[in-house]
Amino acid sequence: MNVPILSQAGDLLAGYDVLISDVWGVVHDGVWALEPACDALIKFRQRGGAVVLLSNAPGPSEQIAGVLDDKRVPREAWDRLVTSGDVTKALIAASPTRQIYHIGWQADRAVFAGLDVSLVDEAQAELVVATELNDYRRETPEDYRPLLTRLAARKLPFICGNPDLVVHVGEDLLPCAGALATIYEELGGSVAWAGKPHRPAYDLALAAAREARGGRAIETDKVLVIGDAVRTDLAGARMMGFDSLFVAGGIHREETILDGEVDPAGVTRVLAGQPAMPVAAMAALA
Repeated sequence: MNVPILSQAGDLLAGYDVLISDVWGVVHDGVWALEPACDALIKFRQRGGAVVLLSNAPGPSEQIAGVLDDKRVPREAWDRLVTSGDVTKALIAASPTRQIYHIGWQADRAVFAGLDVSLVDEAQAELVVATELNDYRRETPEDYRPLLTRLAARKLPFICGNPDLVVHVGEDLLPCAGALATIYEELGGSVAWAGKPHRPAYDLALAAAREARGGRAIETDKVLVIGDAVRTDLAGARMMGFDSLFVAGGIHREETILDGEVDPAGVTRVLAGQPAMPVAAMAALA
């Protein structure tokens, strides 16, 4: 397997009409915007392309747009933003249960805004929604196993508002709600995954892309997914039949970057066993 290694993505991007780009690890590093990536997206839009940012962030898109502003991601770099929070909100709205036990940050509760639900304690819960760990710098997913065991024993449905297992915040690798959902499934619980790599997130992203393009149809071979996670970004692209660009310097960087450069052997190891390969890989979008 030989995946081309790129230093610049401009020529590749020019062959597509729509980019569906991951955010964390591609557009920003958890602290600040990655300027070369933002510049590449701006140039793509200037040539007439549409950019949809698709994030597994658990907040609704209007909230996460403010976070991107704070991290200095320019609005000129994207047309639309779709988040796991948007999918979570739709799943909650469609659920017949109203009593919700929430695991996650206080700020994540924006996902419940405008919904006819009550946030209750464990004993009263009819539905579990996990957006993050309550304190992902001090806790581990295993700390939650006793709680998850009790909830699974009651067969409560569980919505995972961020399917990522881990995320980089600067140089730190920290756990996400997907790690809790994985334990819940191991315990026999039922999980609805609100985000990549699952189809509802991509359906929302495509609808957003069509809107950005004035309602014009989108051909599958004219969509490129950009991401740094094999389990979510590349798997989602494969499921949808889209091409993908692997950003090796993101979540897999300990395995794929050597002395500041993409290590082809490391990329090969990370991508081993994948039924569909990305069209190219690069250290960072530029």
